[in-house]
Amino acid sequence: MPTIAKLRLIDKVRAHLELLDPVTWISVFPCLAGGVMASGAMRGTVHDYLLLLAIFLMFGPLGTGFSQSVNDCFDLELDRVNEPSRPIPSGRLSEKEGLWNSITALLLAIGLGVFLWLHIGGVRGLVILSSILAALFVAYIYSAPPLKLKKNILTSAPAVGFSYGFVSFLSANALFGDIRPEALWLASLNFFMAVALIILNDFKSAEGDKEGGLKSLTVMIGARKTFFVSFMIIDSVFAVLAWLSFTWGFIIPAFFVLLGLVLNMVLQVQLLRDPKGGISFMKGAVEDGFGNAIGKSDVQEHNTFLRFQVANNILFLVNNLLVAWMVGTKYMQKF
Repeated sequence: MPTIAKLRLIDKVRAHLELLDPVTWISVFPCLAGGVMASGAMRGTVHDYLLLLAIFLMFGPLGTGFSQSVNDCFDLELDRVNEPSRPIPSGRLSEKEGLWNSITALLLAIGLGVFLWLHIGGVRGLVILSSILAALFVAYIYSAPPLKLKKNILTSAPAVGFSYGFVSFLSANALFGDIRPEALWLASLNFFMAVALIILNDFKSAEGDKEGGLKSLTVMIGARKTFFVSFMIIDSVFAVLAWLSFTWGFIIPAFFVLLGLVLNMVLQVQLLRDPKGGISFMKGAVEDGFGNAIGKSDVQEHNTFLRFQVANNILFLVNNLLVAWMVGTKYMQKF
């Protein structure tokens, strides 16, 4: 491990924050927002906004942060190849300091889960506590031996979808009211969308994965076929969301979801034709406008994925929240 001069306190704090990977915290917020909107039960009070903040902290900085931190602790050798600038392989944090970072995030996340369970009570409180405990457990076995779910895409992608998309949506739906039947559908669609995106995110670590024996889809079938598999899942999510919107009586949202599907497919065709340089017209906007938020890569296929990710996430976020809001308004009428 590289040795560097003793860091100032502020630099140590920054290194600990970087280990928790703040860029990933926001990834759970769309699911949390969608779950809350679909409940139709949140009131504009300080109390309810504090509860929303609590569940975001639990799943975001603490839950997601724990998953990132513990992953760095167990994947030190891989990060020396894939991401040598990370806090531990760069020497800014020791392995022991990384371990304490993970333990602290874990205990604080559990503490917030217990608080919400006791404060809300009943089945709803139990759903929230069970969800965060399950997500933390999956985050641990995702990186830790002997299971190490990330070794194979057949276990790694569903693990991410479960933690980031499914349980976070259901927990937010239970925060202010009973879990709505429609929320189960929407949580499932968020699960599959997360699965599709994590498949493509593996482009950035393909070299290290191959050396470390990890079976990412990119390593097994190549870039073009990986794009195709992921796009099939993404398009299915949009199609099912459009069908559900129509059957629930949300005609206008169904139209917008179909429009989003068409726009996505136009971009996907370009990427399938050119996995390394597709949708280059978005290159400037992504690198200059979103580059610091979503990252950059030396792997060309990963850079094209980042460009697609911006467009896809906007399309799915808008439509997902629109449908969730429509579900919520249906239940608001009953109060």
